[in-house]
Order: sequence, then C-alpha cells, then structure tokens
Amino acid sequence: MTVDTLEQGNGRAEPVRIYEGRDIEEMRQVVGGRLSPHRLTVLGAQRTPSRFRAFHEGAVGLYDLVYGAPVRLLVQELPDFYNVVLPQAGAGLLVVNGTALPSPLCVAGPGDVVSMDWDHRAVNGSLAMSRAVVDEVTAVRLGDVPREPLRFRRPHLDRADPAVRSWLALVGAFRQFLLSPLALRPGLGVRHFERLLVDTLLDVHVHSWNDEVPGLGTTMLPSALRRATEYCADHAHEPVSVSDIAQAARVGVRTLREGFRTHLDTTPLAYLRRVRLDRVHHDLTALAAGRATGSVTEVACRWGFTHLGRFSAEYRRVYGRLPSDTAKGRS
Repeated sequence: MTVDTLEQGNGRAEPVRIYEGRDIEEMRQVVGGRLSPHRLTVLGAQRTPSRFRAFHEGAVGLYDLVYGAPVRLLVQELPDFYNVVLPQAGAGLLVVNGTALPSPLCVAGPGDVVSMDWDHRAVNGSLAMSRAVVDEVTAVRLGDVPREPLRFRRPHLDRADPAVRSWLALVGAFRQFLLSPLALRPGLGVRHFERLLVDTLLDVHVHSWNDEVPGLGTTMLPSALRRATEYCADHAHEPVSVSDIAQAARVGVRTLREGFRTHLDTTPLAYLRRVRLDRVHHDLTALAAGRATGSVTEVACRWGFTHLGRFSAEYRRVYGRLPSDTAKGRS
C-alpha cells in the first residue's frame, strides 16, 4: 500500500512511508515516479517486504529503499537530477556509463546510464539533488549560471578519503536534523542545509567545473563592475553577501574582489557599506531640513547599521561630524 501523510510522533518528525508491501512492480512504479523511470528485473524470490521512505523532498531529497529481493535496475538516462547512492546494508554492484565501480557508493548525474544489482538484504539511501540547486550553487562559484550540466569526472566516491567520510557524516547529520523537533518548525534551516550538502560535495569530488573557478582570472570588465555597483545601490537596504554581488556581476568571487581592489581601491563589502553610509547621510539631511521624520537610530537601522557606536565613529570619520549633528543641522 502507499501512504502519503507525514507522520509525527512524540514531537519528532517521521519519514514519509511512500510505499510498503510485496508488490515489486508497484514499488518500481512508485520509485520511478519519485526519482527516475527504470527497468527492473527480479533475480530471485522476495524474502522481506519492499519499502520506500522519504526523509525529505525538496531541492535535495533524502530517501531510503528496500526491495527485499535480488533485483537488477537499469536507468537508461538519468533526468535532471544528481543521485548519490548511499549503501547501508547488503551488497550490490553498480555500473555507470559502462564502467563497473569498486563499490556502490557513487554519484551519477543528468544523462548518465546506470545499472544496479542488489541482493535481497540491500538497504540503500538516496540523496537526490535537483539540477536547479546544483546550477544555483555552481553559479555562485562561476559568477554565472552554467551553460551545461555539471558532470562528475568519476562516479565512485572513495570512503577511504577523509573528506568523503566527513561529507557522509554531514549527510548523516542532515538525516538526524530532519528527524528532530527542529525540522517541524518553519524556517530556512532545511534550505541552508540542502545547499551546504551540494556545496561541500563539489568541494569533495572532482567535477567538470573544477578548473574553471581558479582559471577565471583577475581581469574584471567595466560592464561587470557596473553590474556590481548597480546591485549594491539597488539592494543596499537588504542583507547582501559578497556572493550575491558576484552573482549579480556574473563573475567569480575572486575576480570580483580583485576588480574592486584594482579599479576602486576597496572591497565589495566596504563599497556596499559606503553606499549605505551615503544613504544614511541623505536621510539625516532630510531630517534636518524637515523633509522627513524619525530618529538617528531609525535611520541607521534602516540601512543596516545595528551597532550604533561603530556606526557613529565611521560616520564621523567620513563626514567630519556626528550623525546627531547632521540630523539637527549643526555643522
């Protein structure tokens, strides 16, 4: 039978039981609809029920699968997502694009052809990352949305590599987070965790864009600098990171920093801070002229200055007087 309701018990989140039963064909259809269509051949008698559960479904999905029988799966061409196979029990053999892998722990992406043989004891996790979120994370590194899907240069993840083990521990922490009471509360924690998993996998495993980020160079074109400064002006009232500015400029973070240093003799965030300080000065001048109402504190907070002591010192350094003097029209 299929069960589509999220269970909660004792204040903890529980995995969604998408399928549980002994109909392997129905299991194949459900898994195919959720992840990727595939062919399935049963190689022996079923010994335990099949099970398909979702711990999370979003830009990054986390599942576990149990077929309960020896099976062979063939995915002719993986659609627009990346699948990290996380074997937990039993044994299996994976072949990706015609190459047999040393172990089933692997990652495959859009267009890859994947064959999997599992014994009846196999329990496997699946971390499914949409191409959209991988493109989004890659765009922050490259400064622009990639024109073609990122490809991992080898599918096998080597558990002997300490960095890979650390990344797997992070996946385990994600699972524990999803089962915690915190996961039941609205917030951005899950979204940030999704992107952390993608970002760190790109740090751990070699892929087609590895050489692009260091090779972007340090020459920043005037058009890119204009896009960066316009973004700072348009978004000065919002929380902005250096990655946000780089993405708006369509360059890498390294190139952005070098461009600001070369052409403006400052850093991107220092430039943004000066833009915000100029907006504060404008609003305080309006207060002095009677064109606006409010207080120095309200104006400072409006433009992101929450530490008033540091704000006053910086304002005085730039404008030669305290912000309260400007607000009162004193020179």
